[in-house]
Amino acid sequence: MKRTFAVVIPARFASTRLPGKPLLDLAGKPMIQWVYEAALRSAAASVVVATDDERIREAVQGFGGGVVMTSPDHHSGTDRVAQAALGLQEAVIVNVQGDEPFLDPALIDQVAAPLLEDSSILMSTLAHPLLDSADVFNANVVKVVCNRAGFALYFSRAPIPFDREAVLGGVPVGLLRHVGLYAFRTDFLQTFAGLEPTPLERLERLEQLRVLEHGYGIRVVVTSVSVKGGVDVLEDLVRAREFLSA
Repeated sequence: MKRTFAVVIPARFASTRLPGKPLLDLAGKPMIQWVYEAALRSAAASVVVATDDERIREAVQGFGGGVVMTSPDHHSGTDRVAQAALGLQEAVIVNVQGDEPFLDPALIDQVAAPLLEDSSILMSTLAHPLLDSADVFNANVVKVVCNRAGFALYFSRAPIPFDREAVLGGVPVGLLRHVGLYAFRTDFLQTFAGLEPTPLERLERLEQLRVLEHGYGIRVVVTSVSVKGGVDVLEDLVRAREFLSA
């Protein structure tokens, strides 16, 4: 089997916090184009955008990108990626969010690597050391703890593991910040899309907990590559534009 993978970028127009996000202008290009071009610089054998919106399809085709139209009824980006993956040949699929215009392509390669190297691994994701004390109790910063083999034990919006000895306001040693980049073995992606939502997933509002609650494993790669934030709200968009104009 060839050691190849595909990147699928789910993109929808109707974002509640930032409508039309994939098409917002960043230095003369729509945001989705920045993400697409970053994915092209990875080792991926193919890159496609998965969307249900004609405006996004037209924009992607306008800059020469590959695009797959998917159902408007999907409840998550993972479901959209699963449908798009049905038409791809690669055995490994990396889900790259469409709001990460500054994503380092090396991260895409790193998240795919465990599945390319070990056929028993079904899914992988990334994390990096949490170093900013402001992020410890920030519920928007997801943390992960792993077992000795590097598989996730739990993901949480709370600071896990809890360090009783740490001074309040400091950064406990060993905290890992989860990076929302996933690689799936193609057949497991279809399995995942068919799994029932689970109690902890609903409680934490973290879709990846569904995998753990159903008894599957997620390999976590701890990276030292710089991870820049995505564009979720208007303030993020302003910062991104300022960064590009500097």
